[in-house]
Amino acid sequence: MHNNCFHTTDLKIFFPINQNIPMKKLTHIFPILLLLLFTGCGQKTIDLNKDSSFKIGKDVSYGTESDQKMDIYTPEKLAGKNIFIIIHGGGWRGGNKSQLTFFTYSLMKKFPENIFVSINYRLASSSRFALPNQTDDIESAMAHIEKRLTFKPHYILLGNSAGGHLSMLYAYRFNRNKDIKAVVNIVGPADLNDPGFKNYDDYAFLEKHLIDPNVIKSNISLMNFGSPTYWINTTSTSTLSFYGTQDYVVPLSQKRILDSALVKNNVYHESYEFNGTHTSWENEPNSSFLIDKIDLFLKKIDKK
Repeated sequence: MHNNCFHTTDLKIFFPINQNIPMKKLTHIFPILLLLLFTGCGQKTIDLNKDSSFKIGKDVSYGTESDQKMDIYTPEKLAGKNIFIIIHGGGWRGGNKSQLTFFTYSLMKKFPENIFVSINYRLASSSRFALPNQTDDIESAMAHIEKRLTFKPHYILLGNSAGGHLSMLYAYRFNRNKDIKAVVNIVGPADLNDPGFKNYDDYAFLEKHLIDPNVIKSNISLMNFGSPTYWINTTSTSTLSFYGTQDYVVPLSQKRILDSALVKNNVYHESYEFNGTHTSWENEPNSSFLIDKIDLFLKKIDKK
């Protein structure tokens, strides 16, 4: 592993065209040690396995606020134009990109030639709305990356819970450039009006602080504006979804409502149930199931 400090605003270092940098093989390293190794400054390189070598840039700024940071994972053997944007959950007002670090490593092993970007975003509070800040942050992060690329990327938005919601909402409502290749939605709220979702223990906060009413210029209710299903049309992004059979935060009714809207508009999609609660997708065998389905889904899209 290499550890060299540098100016994190210079993204050129993460997108090398030809690099032949020697790397040490990392073996028998416990997850807690990996976490400690990735908290320092600068650029590091990690071999996840014989096929997965990535440069890692931590806490790269894509905006002026402290929440506007991202981790960038660039493969040693970059091929293709896919970039995974990883969006954490946390009820729109909590959470951190670090929550998805190890799941991201598993994805990197499966897709060793793709770039991965895990983002933080501005969190909602009683004095700051989630939207449009959080969808704006997704756009800003992607724009910041593209300034240093030599190709036009195809984005895959992948998020869990609130991150799944933001992935869908951005793709269906704000994807003006039509450069989102796919959405991978893990237990994300799709319809905020669903009576089953109204049992969410923080629903009152959402009603008051999820959406800035000043951005709504027509007779759309706040909860409709914030519902990904409201914006689905015949040109919407292909979507892969996962929901838990015992999830009392985002119930299975969300899966049925989302599937119905996608079917109605003839949008290519797949959806699956896994055994467990709102967070059980992170555990085996569920996480391996998810990653295998993501792999197959993306291969099907590529053939279309």
